[in-house]
Amino acid sequence: MKTTGKLKTAYFDAVSRKNVLSFEIETTPDISKLSGTLDIEARKHRERRSLDANAYLWVLLQKIAVEIGSDKWAVYLEMLKQYGKFTHVIVKPNVVERVKQEWRATEEVGEVTVNGQTGIQLRCYFGSHTYNTKEMSMLIDGVVHEAKELGIETLPPDELKRIKGEWNT
Repeated sequence: MKTTGKLKTAYFDAVSRKNVLSFEIETTPDISKLSGTLDIEARKHRERRSLDANAYLWVLLQKIAVEIGSDKWAVYLEMLKQYGKFTHVIVKPNVVERVKQEWRATEEVGEVTVNGQTGIQLRCYFGSHTYNTKEMSMLIDGVVHEAKELGIETLPPDELKRIKGEWNT
């Protein structure tokens, strides 16, 4: 069962010595399927970003790819590097390739020594599916800029603002 709701009460039960949480939820669950031990996850609700905005991003990536003789995946990875968010990690040399497989895009920054051990510093770029409104907006604005630089027609500013405004953080 997956649903949305609000935390109603939270307290510590001194008899069972366990925390008790109760939620008000939007759907009526089938209680018969909820017996026994459950995996429970509660996190702040976040609206998914607009499918229009995501679709428009990929349309522009495809147009750029055609214009420069590439493919949209390669263009996407390059746009992540230019306009996306990243983190730095230091890994043991023997796992560099494995870490690269787990991220959308990576770059080797160089060799570093930490506490006497040699490691490889990687810049790892997050995929746009993890982006919030501000981050996605920056990525789309960057891709729009790149498209315009290549003479590719883009949406008018008011339409672009509309599709970017259809999702919330």
